[in-house]
Amino acid sequence: MTIEPTNLTAQLHYRAAGNPPSTLPDAAVSNAFPGLEFDFRNIWRRLLEGIELHEARGFVVSAPDHPSLAGQFLLAVGEHSMLMDVRSPGEPDGQTFMEWSNALADVVADNAGQLVACTFTADDPDGTQVVELRVRPLFVLSEATQSPTALIDEILAQPGELTQSLCSPWQNDYVECACYYWAASRPDFVNVQATAGASAGEEWLEVTSETYEQLFRGWQRTLRFIVGGRDGGQ
Repeated sequence: MTIEPTNLTAQLHYRAAGNPPSTLPDAAVSNAFPGLEFDFRNIWRRLLEGIELHEARGFVVSAPDHPSLAGQFLLAVGEHSMLMDVRSPGEPDGQTFMEWSNALADVVADNAGQLVACTFTADDPDGTQVVELRVRPLFVLSEATQSPTALIDEILAQPGELTQSLCSPWQNDYVECACYYWAASRPDFVNVQATAGASAGEEWLEVTSETYEQLFRGWQRTLRFIVGGRDGGQ
């Protein structure tokens, strides 16, 4: 005999033998970017039927049903913009792409299962093209009640895809985590000089001038780790 949770609350709190506490949704850190337990960016890639988006940006990487959209950039879904205005001291104002969890959460809540007008960049003189695409629900529907379960639909994320892009090796997050996103385990700026206004300095990555591969292979030298009692930079 087996015991299987059937209601939504039981499903969300069920913990299989041997699994750590972080496997529960309410206990996991589950950063939206790689590096921790899950990479939830992957569930948004196929949210719009007929196209596949880049997991971290609005680029259309595949569009078998809409060839003209391949290589274009998703600007808006219905009334929900995928971009946000940014302002930075000493820098010109501009726009940046919102993380999927911020950009598309309302889209799912408002339009799951419906056709929505989606705006993309285009190569035509007008600069944009609008295509109606259907918004997929995030969760599998119960066959009995047609209400959402606690299971992410496999159409959106195949087995293994929520963890396939987690940071390995660790140097990925060491580089990527920085100001305006996630607390970094290194300085964001070095050689900082205090001024009457905003302080000036150099970005850490620009000072190191190391590529990802160089950091992967020579971390103890580049970062001057103490290895075996000796400075790795020596």
